[in-house]
Amino acid sequence: MNQGIRSKLDRITNILFSGGVTNPVTYIEQISYLIFLKLLDEKEDDRALATRLGGGGNDLLFPGQAERYRWQKWRFKSGRELRDFVRDDVFPYMGSLARDAPQVAEYFRDAVLEIVDPNVLKQVVDEIDTIAFSRLGPDVKGDIYEYLLTYLGRIDSKTLGQFRTPRQIRAFMVEMLDPDMADTIYDPACGTGGFLVDCVDYLLAKYSAEPTELPIYGEEWLSERDLTIEAAKEQNPRLQTYKKGAGERIPDWRLLERSIFGLDVSRQMMRISMMNMVLHGVENAHLKRANALSEMGGLTEDDLKRRYDVILANPPFAGALPKESVRSDLPTTSRKSELLFLALMMKSLAPGGRCAVVVPEGAVFGSTRAHTELRQKLCTEFEVRAVISLPAGMFRPYAGVKTSVLVFRRPVSPPENGTSASGRVWFYNITNDGYDPDRIQSNGRPETPEQNDIPEMLKAWHAYRDSGFKKPPGDDASAVIAAGGEEPVCWWADIDTICAMGFNLSAKRYRPRVVQETPKDNPVDLIEGLLGLERELASGLEALLADVREAGQ
Repeated sequence: MNQGIRSKLDRITNILFSGGVTNPVTYIEQISYLIFLKLLDEKEDDRALATRLGGGGNDLLFPGQAERYRWQKWRFKSGRELRDFVRDDVFPYMGSLARDAPQVAEYFRDAVLEIVDPNVLKQVVDEIDTIAFSRLGPDVKGDIYEYLLTYLGRIDSKTLGQFRTPRQIRAFMVEMLDPDMADTIYDPACGTGGFLVDCVDYLLAKYSAEPTELPIYGEEWLSERDLTIEAAKEQNPRLQTYKKGAGERIPDWRLLERSIFGLDVSRQMMRISMMNMVLHGVENAHLKRANALSEMGGLTEDDLKRRYDVILANPPFAGALPKESVRSDLPTTSRKSELLFLALMMKSLAPGGRCAVVVPEGAVFGSTRAHTELRQKLCTEFEVRAVISLPAGMFRPYAGVKTSVLVFRRPVSPPENGTSASGRVWFYNITNDGYDPDRIQSNGRPETPEQNDIPEMLKAWHAYRDSGFKKPPGDDASAVIAAGGEEPVCWWADIDTICAMGFNLSAKRYRPRVVQETPKDNPVDLIEGLLGLERELASGLEALLADVREAGQ
């Protein structure tokens, strides 16, 4: 994304914020409406050309008299005429296209124009009108939306964690699951669609002849420092990177689009995630507003029966559902959302499917019957591949809860009676994620590229995977490390050990013990030194007592 587009976005932001649209979620939603209308207008030109060339006219979104609802027809309006026409005519028309364009209709269902000042709306429309989206590649359009999403960081709320997961976490979770073409990909609490977009970017890079490697902080991070990616990695060996590509080798784009599934309970979040996907080039993903945990959450029979090859999520941790609302097909009797979402993902995995999910620490070591029974089912009926312990400051400033990432797989064939699907569970302790855990700035935690454990974790994970998950890196949980040895960063425990611990999956519970060094000082010298200190203290107190008595006389 060049500086010109960035400046336009900054001007739009300033216009809206000064015009009273100060809630970042509302701000992004309102811009999304207008960007979508501009995109549809640009695509209408392509549809009209196809019609003139004999491609048929049924695909036009604005046929005949409906042409007045096109962006290019009303963008010249101003004042109340513009505001009232967009609010009372354009939005309702777009929401009425359920038969001809169901996804467009779903996007604009119940949409409300909240830019009430006509002059503010006019300025925003004029700025967006100067951006020719059809001339931009999906990578640039995606960068535009990612830039807009950074304004979510201005929300003064501890609920932001359910909206966005930090890129460095999303990136390593996607890489660990290694999605491929024909995999169905699902996020049951997709928020802004970050995991789904990252999976698309991962596939584009995977199916590109020459993918581009970028730092986790974004392309601008390099340009600001006048560095190449090679120089940046040489300066910071722990720099975390990811790859982007054109995806020119993807065999069937429609197959990729049809493989993306996402749910969220918030209509605002669903609109934002839909626009995120559209601007990343995925126009036909299966995204909908629904509560994945509830019998009455808007799920269809197909939704309940569908199984997925790849599941990635950072679901909301807090809260509990009424017993009557919880889906009866989930393998838990708990009403806690942290256990319900874990149970949902276990239920939703296809045979051979794999999952990576962020869970609070209570889910991995909680001692209630519901916690223990669900972990027992997870460890015995699924292959628990890894538990990645994350630092407590990972989601600051929005939440300080300690979390882990669970990585597991559903076996193609269920284990035989009396056996466990899990053999060994690998644990990795991440203490640094490339951002300062203690400092908070206006846009979040400052970057610390020289302190990031994630690249080393991924190297160890790839070695583990290359062994067919037979040789987990690190020491056995029962190992004893000699005095003076380094604290381990990864280790493993066999399922029998985990079973004996009540299926506790907390990484620190199995950390190998490092022997403490025996003091080398002579104990006689230590005792004599202490006695000397005692004598000095007693002598001082005697002198103080004498001074007090003398002063009293």
